[in-house]
Amino acid sequence: MIKQYETVFIATPVLSDAQMKEAAQKYVNLIASNGGEIVYEEDWGLKQLAYPIQKKTTGFYHLIEFRADSQFIDTLETQYRRDERIIRFLTFAMDKDSIAYAEKRRANKQSK
Repeated sequence: MIKQYETVFIATPVLSDAQMKEAAQKYVNLIASNGGEIVYEEDWGLKQLAYPIQKKTTGFYHLIEFRADSQFIDTLETQYRRDERIIRFLTFAMDKDSIAYAEKRRANKQSK
């Protein structure tokens, strides 16, 4: 069943800009190559973590909103776990309210 998902991952802060872009592109390509459709992508950049993870206090945040088959999520999360650059991730299925909120947020961001 095709659903809309939002995934956010935090990459280790020791990456260069080019390495971070390459890591994000890897997951965009993974989604696309498995029949997914990218709805929206946003790089939040280097941010302070709420608590240290693996002795790191900052990390590169990246958001990807996509539509895909529900069985693909296991594949995506397995890839996150295997990638030593990713220190945390969260993927969730969006309901109609969260989809509407995300569209509104994008519209506000574009109007600024």
